[in-house]
Amino acid sequence: MICGIPVEIKRGDITREVVDAIVNAANSELMGGGGVDGAIHRGGGPAILEECRRIRAAQGRLAPGGAVETSAGRLPARWVIHTVGPVWHGGDGGEAEVLAACYSNSLALAVHREIRSIAFPSISTGAFGYPVEKAAPVALGAVRRGLEASRGSLALVRFVLFSDQDLDSYRLALEALP
Repeated sequence: MICGIPVEIKRGDITREVVDAIVNAANSELMGGGGVDGAIHRGGGPAILEECRRIRAAQGRLAPGGAVETSAGRLPARWVIHTVGPVWHGGDGGEAEVLAACYSNSLALAVHREIRSIAFPSISTGAFGYPVEKAAPVALGAVRRGLEASRGSLALVRFVLFSDQDLDSYRLALEALP
């Protein structure tokens, strides 16, 4: 629990989550890719890509830390919130601030859309190379701050993680939260 809101951490496939919104660790082109991004685009079908194309045509590339939403297509969620995490360059290039912005901007968008339940992957810890043991405390700290600001509009935050190592890192980070 953070701010009275259940925060769940589990291993699984985010494309199978029955929540109001799932978060996509997207690339700035919003055109799909590998990892979580590719799985969400494949599972959701062409509707997600078409909406991403419209967003990109209207506003250009999505900057790291930014967040936009689309429908979820054929996925069990109602929404997909796309956010672009930082590429890891050793930690001295503002990566933690950008990563925190991914989570806080995604939560702010969820609150704006009156989303009650949201599932996050571990953003930037795959192809973008952010070490999961460094990313987990940033993610959970940003979620804590986002939940404090949301004034109880969210009812559930879930982290759906790919590996046992990710799961362990997020559990330790949750236990260490002040």
